[in-house]
This record gives sequence, C-alpha cells and structure tokens, in this order.
Amino acid sequence: MRYVAAYLLATLGGNKSPSASDIKDILSSVGIDVDSERLDVVVKELSGKDIDEVIAAGKSKLASVPTGGAVMAGAAGSGAPAAAAGEAEEEKKEEKKEEEEEESDDDMGFGLFD
Repeated sequence: MRYVAAYLLATLGGNKSPSASDIKDILSSVGIDVDSERLDVVVKELSGKDIDEVIAAGKSKLASVPTGGAVMAGAAGSGAPAAAAGEAEEEKKEEKKEEEEEESDDDMGFGLFD
C-alpha cells in the first residue's frame, strides 16, 4: 500500500509516470525501507496507465463488495435495536471479566515498593 500511496503522491506532484527511483526517494524521505521487488511490481502494473482511470475502475469494483452494515440496514426494524442491546451487554460482561483479572494481579502478597 505504501508503494501505491507514494506513486499517487508523485502523480499529484505533476509526475505523470513516476519511476522506481522517484518512489524510493519519496519513501526514504520519511524513513521507510523499500522492498525493490514489490516496488517493481507496482511500477510495472501502473506504468503507462492513467491514474484517474485506475482509481475509477477501483471505485466501481469496491461498490460491488457487500458490507455487513448493508445487511443490518435491510433487517427488520425491531430486530436491529435488540441486537445492539445484546452486543452492549456482551461488552459489559467482557469489561467485568477484564477488571476481575486485573484485580487478581493485586493479590500476589507483595507490593511494588515494599
């Protein structure tokens, strides 16, 4: 992902066809080590393509990916609040269990500064 982001930064900066060295310069300026193999794949796949068209194609692909939120929105209206309440109760139980575990650490018979 970092290589794609650096490629996009280079194109936003006016470089219509960034090279591997351009991307290395961007990444090294913020202290990121570069894996040459991965960088070469990104440059190879994106070279010669209009970045706006690549982004548009990606958006159309993402639009067809189902998400969990869409399923819940289509559920019956009365079932959704009950499910949310059940999740809240489970979270409270988990918090209580975590608190009990933390308290058990205090019963070791000695203090930190004793």
